[in-house]
Amino acid sequence: MSRKIDHIVYCVDNLEEAIKDLEIKLGVKVTIGGAHLTQGTKNALINLGDGCYLEILAIDENNTDIKAPRWMGIDLLQSSQITRWALKAENIKDDSKLLSTYNPYMGQVSGGSRKMNNGKSLTWQIAMPLPKPEIDIIPFITDWTKSEAHPTDTLDQDCKLLELRLNDPNTNDIQNLFTQLHIDLKINISKTTSIQAIIQCPNGIVHI
Repeated sequence: MSRKIDHIVYCVDNLEEAIKDLEIKLGVKVTIGGAHLTQGTKNALINLGDGCYLEILAIDENNTDIKAPRWMGIDLLQSSQITRWALKAENIKDDSKLLSTYNPYMGQVSGGSRKMNNGKSLTWQIAMPLPKPEIDIIPFITDWTKSEAHPTDTLDQDCKLLELRLNDPNTNDIQNLFTQLHIDLKINISKTTSIQAIIQCPNGIVHI
């Protein structure tokens, strides 16, 4: 059984500049999201189809209450790149237990909610991603089962995720965790850790 990807996190230094670059690169309109008040970040979104989206994430310079280290590896960022990805929850308690068994710092569940522009409520639980390392191919978990909507519901779909490529030197232990989580994604052996999304868009096939 294969699990679905909920979203892919593309971390950037400057959100506004990244939006401009991605709109040119992909040939689509990027939708401004909002601010994560408890995490010190802000985002924008691109629908990738099948309930999946690309989250463009940057530090919210207006939020001076939250200091480093923030989540998603954003404070370790050396260049704009994908640093995390999220798996759709099947049973977030079971998923978080598996994550915490692999790494005792993983699996902490948090939640929240907000109103969308269409009046519907977004309600979520997250098995939280860690602030380090810069890039982590182990997914965090998102649970929308108690939500009236999903972030992609109000987004135009002009793009489609064709493939998510995961590269890491430590394949055996992580592949075992993936098997336990029913993730049907192969981890490619590499000297460095990286995540790459292959996207079909109006400009053709683009690698991010």
